[in-house]
Amino acid sequence: MTVRKQDGKRGGDIITRAQYSDFDLKVDFRITKGANSGIKYFFTKYEKGGWLGLEYHPDGKLGRDGNRLEGGLYDMFPTSAKKVNPIGEWNQARIVAKGSKVTHYLNGKKILTFDRSSQLYKETWQLSKYKNCQPMFGDVEKGHILLQDHGDVVSFKNVKIRKLK
Repeated sequence: MTVRKQDGKRGGDIITRAQYSDFDLKVDFRITKGANSGIKYFFTKYEKGGWLGLEYHPDGKLGRDGNRLEGGLYDMFPTSAKKVNPIGEWNQARIVAKGSKVTHYLNGKKILTFDRSSQLYKETWQLSKYKNCQPMFGDVEKGHILLQDHGDVVSFKNVKIRKLK
């Protein structure tokens, strides 16, 4: 799958029909220089805040405290990723969600683990751009998975979602 801007037309987000709670998601991604995209999960409509989802951030743009680096939880938690393949080469994202615990992997290495019910998560949420959404950002049982289109050339392939018991 490729999401791209072509001849001034947007490709659009790719979103699952099904919603997921406990899952193991693997997806290969490739970005171009300056591209902006994300892999959103627990994507749903909030009472206050609109359509939102937790976001595995693959593009490496810096944010508050480095929390927008490859594999981090966008605008919330930085990553420990040390090695990402260069722009234009394929990388693999993996997200495992089980109960309130979530783990991000990049190219087979665990780079971030967090608990959506922890005090640290709640404190970090209050510092994020999501602080005014209701219910609390990420405090949902299930949601869609979305491959984000920001109008830049970014490619996705080998998308695999496995429901966990």
